[in-house]
Amino acid sequence: MIIIPARLSSSRLPNKVLAEIENKPMIIWCAQVASQVDDVCIATDSQEVIEVAKKYGFNAVMTSDKHKSGSDRIKEAADILGLKDDDLVINMQGDEPFLEPEILNEVKNKLLEIKKRDFVMVSCYKEISEIQAEDPNLVKVILDKNGDAIYFSRSKIPYNRDNTPHQYFGHIGIYGFDKKSLDMFVKMQGVIEHIEKLEQLRVIENGKKIAMIKVKTQSFGIDTKDDLEKARAYAKSRN
Repeated sequence: MIIIPARLSSSRLPNKVLAEIENKPMIIWCAQVASQVDDVCIATDSQEVIEVAKKYGFNAVMTSDKHKSGSDRIKEAADILGLKDDDLVINMQGDEPFLEPEILNEVKNKLLEIKKRDFVMVSCYKEISEIQAEDPNLVKVILDKNGDAIYFSRSKIPYNRDNTPHQYFGHIGIYGFDKKSLDMFVKMQGVIEHIEKLEQLRVIENGKKIAMIKVKTQSFGIDTKDDLEKARAYAKSRN
């Protein structure tokens, strides 16, 4: 099951999940991508989003407007949908309308590969330039030899003391779990996540692993009016 959290309010771009891109709401772009891979459900706090989802033929569930994160919202949705402990759940962001379905498939396959772990969680990363690594809005990740995450940061990591050539990796905010691990994730407590404002850090702080997949993507998140205009121009150029 691919669950797309769709909170209507947004401090930087209000109602962004319903923003029109080529005469279609952003959340529907996302759902149509996800539907190429598996069953889809939109988890929202808005009746307006529910109605839009129905109009385009997608399942949607009403969740609390008190959730602090998308992960909390998809956990409630997974409960409403009656998913079992070993069912797989992919959290696809509702503001990445150009995410390639191949990436969702890679996440799904990786979840199946690591399903015997005591904690099952998968995310993605891509190569970025040294200049891009300076941007605190682009989260960086470093990996161990097994391809699991060591740390995520808004800072440029690792610190390149001798200025030697190094490839930096940017995190892509898509997450996969089994339902049991999703339940564990939302109950975990951490300190570092509140400093960096990155909830995935609670996993590392609690001694668990996040398996990472290297991908190539043209996708980008939409957080501002400028991002939205960029998305509209990009969508138009593809037609």
